[in-house]
Amino acid sequence: MTSAAARRYARAVFELAQEQKSAAVWQRRLETIRALMEVPALQAILANRAIAGEARARVLREAAAGSLDEDGLNLAVLLLENNRLGQVDVVLAEFEKLLDEAEGRVRATATTAVELGDDERRSLERELSERFGGKVRLEAEVDPDILGGLVVRVGDHLVDASVRTRLQQLRRRLATAT
Repeated sequence: MTSAAARRYARAVFELAQEQKSAAVWQRRLETIRALMEVPALQAILANRAIAGEARARVLREAAAGSLDEDGLNLAVLLLENNRLGQVDVVLAEFEKLLDEAEGRVRATATTAVELGDDERRSLERELSERFGGKVRLEAEVDPDILGGLVVRVGDHLVDASVRTRLQQLRRRLATAT
């Protein structure tokens, strides 16, 4: 799915959620649909064009019974009918982005060589909130290749304070000095 199509679906769901004042409910619905699509057997059936659309929709409704309400089922079937169900993770990401913007949250990704502790995470969130003037939604990633330090990305801003980058900079300076 193109990002334009994902934005259209996410925008439509977001506008409906805003209208109903139920953004958290719609977010959970999208998360549930995504979780259903992570079941390999279900994914295989729903992606199989040899099975009639009505039969695939019935399988989807049966699989989602108990975990999705009627509105969630309708959304899932709409995505299925429009061949977008396999990309629900992209729609969810776009929806969350719209939700963050509406609630004044800033998304940040911190990459560290080892997992951040709870205190380190809270401290980093506080610092980023002060610097960027808003609530911060921090996603932490672990990448042992950076060796130490951290790399923080907030929107278009990138702060690379990793040991790997510092070693590369030192290597370049030494190479030009000789």
